[in-house]
Amino acid sequence: MTQAAPARPAARISPEMIIIAGCLMSLLTFGPRSSLGAFQKDMLSANDWSREVFSIGIALQNLFWGIGQPFAGAVADRFGVVRVLCVGALLYALGLASMAYTRDASAYGLTSGLLIGFGLSGCSFNLVLAAFSKLLPESRRNIALGMGTAAGSLGQFLFNPLAVGLIDSVGWQNTFLIFAVTTLGVIPLSLALATPATTARPGGAAPQSIMAALTEAFGHRSYVLLVIGFFTCGFQLAYITAHFQIYLTDKGLAPWIGGTALALIGLFNIAGSLGAGWLSGRVPKRYILSAIYLARSVITLVFLLLPVTPASVFLYAAVSGLLWLSTVPPTSALVNLMFGARYMAMLYGFAFFSHQVGGFLGVWMAGRIFDQTGSYALVWYISIALGIASALINLPIVEKPVVRAAAA
Repeated sequence: MTQAAPARPAARISPEMIIIAGCLMSLLTFGPRSSLGAFQKDMLSANDWSREVFSIGIALQNLFWGIGQPFAGAVADRFGVVRVLCVGALLYALGLASMAYTRDASAYGLTSGLLIGFGLSGCSFNLVLAAFSKLLPESRRNIALGMGTAAGSLGQFLFNPLAVGLIDSVGWQNTFLIFAVTTLGVIPLSLALATPATTARPGGAAPQSIMAALTEAFGHRSYVLLVIGFFTCGFQLAYITAHFQIYLTDKGLAPWIGGTALALIGLFNIAGSLGAGWLSGRVPKRYILSAIYLARSVITLVFLLLPVTPASVFLYAAVSGLLWLSTVPPTSALVNLMFGARYMAMLYGFAFFSHQVGGFLGVWMAGRIFDQTGSYALVWYISIALGIASALINLPIVEKPVVRAAAA
């Protein structure tokens, strides 16, 4: 008699509590790193660094975050997410605290880049979204992916003005220490996202190895297109996060305007992410992604053609916010649709690696181009061209599960 496949373990925690805990983790991890641009002016002054030095540290952070994400995802897929989240939170907190006392440019690459980058790969919203895909019923999955992404934006909305206010009141070094402590809140929250260490495929089929999953994914044309298109998202977001505030002060605007603009991006992206999550269950996801990338290019071009005033900045921030992380719900949903939840964290991690390579280039190139030309103009136009390219790249994606041969 054939033995029935083991039943999926029942969730110990209600779907509502899983979503709440995951959203709080997204808020606590995305908030501090989205506010790092607020520290740039004070760190340059205190350490006598060029903008390229600051940019390299943040660029390396994006790169190490991307490098670590597939490995963190693979460990989480194999052993569950709790231990990965806890280690990531500890590294993240250590990196933020170390930035307060870093004076040497090389050491800055280790604190801002290596520690925070690898820390984020272990505790950021990417693992939260993967846990949602495994723990939540399908009826709640798409909107939960949007909520997890929106929570990260709420962190951006809260932490950017908080960073500006704390820097003014207690200094930039103490602000780093305060943010380091807040990230440790991930550790108790992670218990709510305990995922089972699955080893078999549904229906009792033979387990798929990691190498087989990777071979399958990178031999799948639609996945490759998705990964390539996600590069642009990282380039655009990382450049704005690291350089937009100092770009505005260069234009003669007060520092609080830049902090408020980043907060507005976070606020409006709550609606954008929730909307993208809702639409992902009703509209072809490739059309959502294509529309987002094209809209980013259009609103950036309009912003560059207008005079830089508080009104134009806030309008740009509001519209950008609607498009900010709204690529994440359809991208993660497509990965889950194509390959299922088994290796969701790892395969989305490779897509995110492409995103972070874009982030690395966006931050570093911006600092280098500014130091050489005294302007960010070229970076803006590269961002526009990449948005148009990604709008076209996403259109041929086929939205259906991969066909696997039956086990012998």
